[in-house]
Amino acid sequence: MSTTCLRLSSEQGHPEGLTERDDGAVEPLSGHLLIAGTSLLDPNFRRAVVLIGHHDDEGAVGVVLNRASEVEVALAVPPLAGLVEPGDRLFIGGPVSSQSAVVVADFEHPEVADVVAFDSVGFLPEEADAASIGGLRRARVFAGYAGWGAGQLEDELDEGSWITEPALASDVFTDDPDALWADVLRRKGPEYRLMSTMPFDPDLN
Repeated sequence: MSTTCLRLSSEQGHPEGLTERDDGAVEPLSGHLLIAGTSLLDPNFRRAVVLIGHHDDEGAVGVVLNRASEVEVALAVPPLAGLVEPGDRLFIGGPVSSQSAVVVADFEHPEVADVVAFDSVGFLPEEADAASIGGLRRARVFAGYAGWGAGQLEDELDEGSWITEPALASDVFTDDPDALWADVLRRKGPEYRLMSTMPFDPDLN
């Protein structure tokens, strides 16, 4: 598995979470979470929480935060094992480039990040020497990422597929990824509390 960085590709009224600037452009959602709505049944994104790393007129890219695999980073991507704690698992970041590793880290010096999502949290450069980059407070390794082409994410937001919320470092590096979807919904306030209690299988309701 090789390491990759996030890049936008051409292949890849204003909806909730997007605001219009004075020049008519849409404010980007970089550094925000996309929380899957209950109508989103795509298995890649059902009850997913996605960190958007970069978003502009050409599209958006990010990683799914709450899909931990059963495989340890040390086994899947040995060169990156030194970036994470022993026993840390590889996360499934999304369906794009699933054979490539994407590293999200909390940088002591954010200027060395390839893409800064918010505050000091960003994405490791593709050509970075994982053994010598240093200055990482913590890191998480993902297989693949999620990508949207121009206007695609805006359309999905308009359809109600996603709910947005500013990201916190504790979301990105959560110790309980299975609970993240419900936790973030509860953080949004009482109107989302009932939704946060819905089981993964609605037939169990």
